Amino acid sequence: MSIVIRDVREHELDSVLALNNAAGPTILPMDAARLRHFYDTAEYFRVAERDGNLAGFLIGVGSGSDHDSSNFRWFRERHDDFFYIDRVVVASRRRGGGVGRAFYADAQSYAEPRYPQVACEVFLEDGSNPVLLFHGTFGFREIGQHVMSDTGRRAAMLMKDLDSHAWIAGAYGDTLPDVAWLRPRRLPDAAEAPRSTGTDA
Repeated sequence: MSIVIRDVREHELDSVLALNNAAGPTILPMDAARLRHFYDTAEYFRVAERDGNLAGFLIGVGSGSDHDSSNFRWFRERHDDFFYIDRVVVASRRRGGGVGRAFYADAQSYAEPRYPQVACEVFLEDGSNPVLLFHGTFGFREIGQHVMSDTGRRAAMLMKDLDSHAWIAGAYGDTLPDVAWLRPRRLPDAAEAPRSTGTDA
C-alpha cells in the first residue's frame, strides 16, 4: 500500500502524542499542551498514513517562529532564514518501510520554495550512527554540536542547502503559484495562512 502524507487532523492529536512518547530516547517526550501549541502554530504538521493507519508525523517551523527549543535557537543565532524540523517520528512497526524517506521528501518539497536551508538535529547517543547516515543520504551535513542545558543531551546540528530556492525566489518573487501541493497549512485560528514565500515575515 502507498504512503499518504497529509496535514494532521485535530482528532488525531492523542494518537500523535502516543506515537511521540513511545518513540524512545531519540525523541524528546512531549505533553498534550505542547502538542496543542504545535497544532495551533506550526506551519508544517503532517502525518503519514499507511494501510489506513497512522504511521508517523513530522513537525516543522520556519526561522521566524517563536519556537522555544534551545536547538532551534542555536540555529537562529547562526542563520537568518531556514526551515527547522523539530521532530519526525515513525511508528516502530513502520520503521524501515520508507515512511521517513517519504516525510523528508515531502518536507523538502514544502520548504524549498520558501527557505534556502533545512535544519535539524540528531542526538549523539549509542545507536545514533544509522540516524546520522540516514540524514547524510539526504544531503545534510554537521555544522556544529550543541548541549541542551535542560537535559544535558548533546546533539549534532545538521543543515542542508536547498539548491532550487534561489531560482524559485527569483522566478516567482513573493507569490507562489496557487496549486494544491504548494498551499501552506491553514492554522486553526489564523485569519491568514502562514508565510508562503522565501522572504522574511
